[in-house]
Amino acid sequence: MIEASSVRWDADGLVPVVIADATSGAVLTLAYADAEALARTQATGSTWLWSRSRRELWNKGATSGNTQQVVSISLDCDGDALLYRVVPSGPACHTGALSCFATTVALAGGAEAPAGSAFAGAIGALARTIAHRKAHPPEGSYTAKLFAGGVDRIGKKIGEEATEVVIAAKNDDRGELVWETADLLYHTLVLLAERGVPLDDVGAELSRRANATP
Repeated sequence: MIEASSVRWDADGLVPVVIADATSGAVLTLAYADAEALARTQATGSTWLWSRSRRELWNKGATSGNTQQVVSISLDCDGDALLYRVVPSGPACHTGALSCFATTVALAGGAEAPAGSAFAGAIGALARTIAHRKAHPPEGSYTAKLFAGGVDRIGKKIGEEATEVVIAAKNDDRGELVWETADLLYHTLVLLAERGVPLDDVGAELSRRANATP
């Protein structure tokens, strides 16, 4: 547990909090916490913060439903900033974006962002949404209907989507290829969830292959 006495609070009794996706590492939000917010976060495992505009404590997702499960809290070396690693149940930003840092400007001569950095965050968020649909199937949900049909129904859809990916590629239709690939990935994630295979297991295998000698 991080003791309040170990934190270097500013003149207003606040400390900056960087909130990052525990799965992808993507930065979601920069917010602030006071001692009470930190205490509640550690006691409940839910993100509590201090709103500087409303001047009150607030629990992330209490109104929107986009809650965050805090899996770890780190204090930086100077004691004047916190890092919450979270598993979000929905978008972090009030605009509906996955991250509050959705606007990016490329600097001339700067290194490009790692390939797939946005993809990792998006696919992690989609996997969590699918898991939530399985645990709490909404009425009329397509995902819930797939789960109800089991491996046979999901597998049939994967076969169909794989064929459509190939057709889009042969037709040299970039937009259609992106669309059909997204469909294929979505149905594959549903199949993994149906069989109880964590996305991290697939990630570990991909990392092993990426680091393997060619």
